[in-house]
Amino acid sequence: MNLSPHFTLAEMTASQTAARRDIPNDPPPAVIANLRTLCIEVLEPVRTHFDRPVVVSSGYRSPILNRAIGGSGSSQHCLGEAADFTVPGVGVLDLAQWMQRNLNYDQLIYEYGRWVHVSYRHGRLRNMELTAKYGVRGYLTGLRA
Repeated sequence: MNLSPHFTLAEMTASQTAARRDIPNDPPPAVIANLRTLCIEVLEPVRTHFDRPVVVSSGYRSPILNRAIGGSGSSQHCLGEAADFTVPGVGVLDLAQWMQRNLNYDQLIYEYGRWVHVSYRHGRLRNMELTAKYGVRGYLTGLRA
């Protein structure tokens, strides 16, 4: 099922952990609608601007899968409102900074210098930027290398 021109439900629900542990990761219709909005409002503009594939490493997570990987109990991944991704050939900080200047979102997190986490929730777009770093508890405000 296509969620947008360049993103499918299969790629937004793929999980190595779910496959390895035989954990169901099938979203209900309301979550599929949220994933579609995330793809259209955030991931498609990234894909269009950079003219490169967007590689999603984590999209939707069922509550069971989220617990299995140690995710936050309030993770927006469980609502289909968040994705972790990279764009091959584009620096992760450069990607996050472009998104900060050009898109609306709920949270944009530059995570460990390795990927971008973005969330999008209708009616609650805080445009909050954070950085996660190894050895630091919690998040740092703003995007930092």
